[in-house]
Amino acid sequence: MLKFFNSLGKRIESFRPVDQKVVNIFTCGPSIYQRAHIGNFRTFLFEDVLVRYLEYSGYAVKRGMNFTDIEDKAIREAEKRKMSVKGLTEVNIKDFMEEMNLLRMKIPDYLPKASENVDRAVEIIERLLDLKIAYRHRGNIYFEPLKFPGFGELFGLDMTKWPAKKRRFHKDTCPGMQWNLGDFILWHGCREGDPVCWDTKIGKGRPSWNIQDPSMISKHFEETLSIYCGGFDNLFRHHDYTRAILESIRPYPMAKFWLHCHHLQVNGQKMSKSKGNIYYTDTLLEQGYDISEIRFFLIYGQYREKLDYSDQNMRSAANKLRKFRKMLNKIGATANQKAELDGEVVRRIKGIFAEKMDDDLDVRGAFDGLYGVLSELELEELKPTQAPGIMKALREIDAVLRVIF
Repeated sequence: MLKFFNSLGKRIESFRPVDQKVVNIFTCGPSIYQRAHIGNFRTFLFEDVLVRYLEYSGYAVKRGMNFTDIEDKAIREAEKRKMSVKGLTEVNIKDFMEEMNLLRMKIPDYLPKASENVDRAVEIIERLLDLKIAYRHRGNIYFEPLKFPGFGELFGLDMTKWPAKKRRFHKDTCPGMQWNLGDFILWHGCREGDPVCWDTKIGKGRPSWNIQDPSMISKHFEETLSIYCGGFDNLFRHHDYTRAILESIRPYPMAKFWLHCHHLQVNGQKMSKSKGNIYYTDTLLEQGYDISEIRFFLIYGQYREKLDYSDQNMRSAANKLRKFRKMLNKIGATANQKAELDGEVVRRIKGIFAEKMDDDLDVRGAFDGLYGVLSELELEELKPTQAPGIMKALREIDAVLRVIF
């Protein structure tokens, strides 16, 4: 049975979707104030493998992913480049979609933008104000986490450390892996010179980062999501906030499973502009790797563990994939039209792939298992009738991995 590590509860659980007919998933999409790097794409590729494996396992999947095109960082970056926020984010959305296609990723069914759902954010804030969970202060509107039972459960926040004195946090995000212990902002009241403002029923302003996901989720999914997922850093000051907002206005859980992908590091260090160690897909293409090898490196590992990029690690992963393909070419060369589609080797291939992938998407274990099966074959003794079945099984598996053929 398929099992996932659920961030809510911090344990491995057997996967049973909310709706047996369709698995509804929402993934926390990119903040498009800048171009996405390979560290960002590690998370989005994990989510791509997740969707593809659910479909391989027989589930129908409906997925949404948002674009965060209104936030402090986008406004600052647009001012720095002397362009409009919309101009900046539209370019980055276009680039992101092109790279999704380049990396052979499935395009989600829904791709809402925060800027197109301001009215829904306003409706949610109005409801929170009526419930007295949110309040106004100097033109802004804030959420009181202490009024939501279970706040901080996703991260595992120690609520005994919550300050006795009221504190408010005015920015969308704060740098570093730290918690804002206090009330968080829902609505930025418009001030003189602000480049992005909407005139709404709750006043002039713009929605904060943490109200945006609830506004976009509620537009497309009325029921509890089977899975909500994103990057590991969303466990700090984001997904607990998103959950608190949505569950405050709905009488049922936001999501049944919460999945989080850990960071990609570079030579053991965090990827950052200040360190000058940011890598993009075209950085690796220029080094001679193809798209299959880049995708393989980024998915080849347990998604909940840190992945370290280095020249050696990248080269090692690429070489492993190349050796696998060489074995496959030899098998394909022996094939004839009379196919044995359900032989012992085919059953082993399908069995080991399902066994490892059912174990919290163990892509590394699954691929290594396939590699081991092919390595053990005596290719000279392989019957021509066996080869088509092996190739067919691997093509079906590659609908999930998208790196073999």
